[in-house]
Amino acid sequence: MMNTVAQLADMFLQTLIDVAPIAFIMIGFQVGVLRQNIPHLKQVLIGSFYVVLGLTLFLVGLEKALFPIGETLAKQLTDPAFVGGGRAADTLDWTDYYWTYLFAFAIGFATTIAEPSLIAVALKAQEVSGGAVGAWGLRLAVAFGVALSLAVGTFRIVTGTPLYLYMIAGYIVVVIQTLYTPRVIVPLAYDSGGVTTSTVTVPLVAALGLGLASTVPGRSALLDGFGLIALASLFPMITVMGYAQIGEWRARRKSAAAEQTTRDTDSDSATGTTAEGQSS
Repeated sequence: MMNTVAQLADMFLQTLIDVAPIAFIMIGFQVGVLRQNIPHLKQVLIGSFYVVLGLTLFLVGLEKALFPIGETLAKQLTDPAFVGGGRAADTLDWTDYYWTYLFAFAIGFATTIAEPSLIAVALKAQEVSGGAVGAWGLRLAVAFGVALSLAVGTFRIVTGTPLYLYMIAGYIVVVIQTLYTPRVIVPLAYDSGGVTTSTVTVPLVAALGLGLASTVPGRSALLDGFGLIALASLFPMITVMGYAQIGEWRARRKSAAAEQTTRDTDSDSATGTTAEGQSS
């Protein structure tokens, strides 16, 4: 118990030191540049204390729970006894790790849906666009992108292929998509790649990568364990722009169908009028 309290106190002090430069800059500009008093100083101080306390508990929780759980699950899913059913580790190939890919996809989707920064961005995008960009649609598109990125990332770790090949291919797709995506969605798609790698997603993704790399035979935790976060920033750009492109394509199809219906109606009306004229 005393050890936990001491750890919380140390983490609180460290968090306070980390947050101090942000507070210094904000107070310096408010008082020194703008030359105005800080409004609602009491509420600001209480809120700042809650922020530091929340960050402290979050960081301790990461160390005590999320990191160990992620690493343990990754090691268990890649254990040759589980993957190969008792076969030797050197006889396994990438197809034997299908449960690992499925777990990575599921954990990527679930953590991204729960990502606070993504929720905030999605709500703001819906508000600014007047509902044209749905908050849930954006969250689902980003979550699918992160899930796909983790599945591909775990495949990269299992096979040992270089990360740069995936990054180059992914950004080529992003550049091509940018040319054919509605301009209003491109900045939001680019930002969506950044907001996914935040408080909830990053700890589990990092733990997953390190756990996989330390368990899969022939892999290095330093060389292969990192890189999942880079992929998790890349793939949401692709899926969000793809989501916008699919929406634009459906809107064009709907508009074309409506125009065709109007033309058919006008043609039928003209044909009926001609027939009436001829009969009279």
